[in-house]
Amino acid sequence: MASTPLTYRSSGISMQDNHLQVQKTNFFSLFASTSTLICCALPALFVSLGAGASFASLVSVFPFLITVSQYKVPISALAFFLVVVAGIINYRTARLPCPIDPELGRVCMQTRRRSQRLYFISTGIFVFASFFTYVVPLIM
Repeated sequence: MASTPLTYRSSGISMQDNHLQVQKTNFFSLFASTSTLICCALPALFVSLGAGASFASLVSVFPFLITVSQYKVPISALAFFLVVVAGIINYRTARLPCPIDPELGRVCMQTRRRSQRLYFISTGIFVFASFFTYVVPLIM
């Protein structure tokens, strides 16, 4: 059975290219969400839990955290943008048809589920990081 890329009628984009685009945007949104977590949420989390000394030792091991923390607003804005773009692309590709071939259809559905899980994980990380970066300091 030859594996030929299927092409959508309206756009001319092959299905394999489209799934690669979805996976790339999901990984970029996960990376951006994780960077928001590392730069901004971990310091607030450690301090709110009373583990300021642990955070001080963490900064002594990884001194770049101070420099990265100074750019928390641009990092958060970039992460938000990438999460929104990944959500739009996930939404659009979830409505596209999968191939009729049983094997290709199964792979297509597995890729969609994996992409959705990755998107929800990155969104959860972003929400958690944003909460501890911007909301918790206002409460305390």
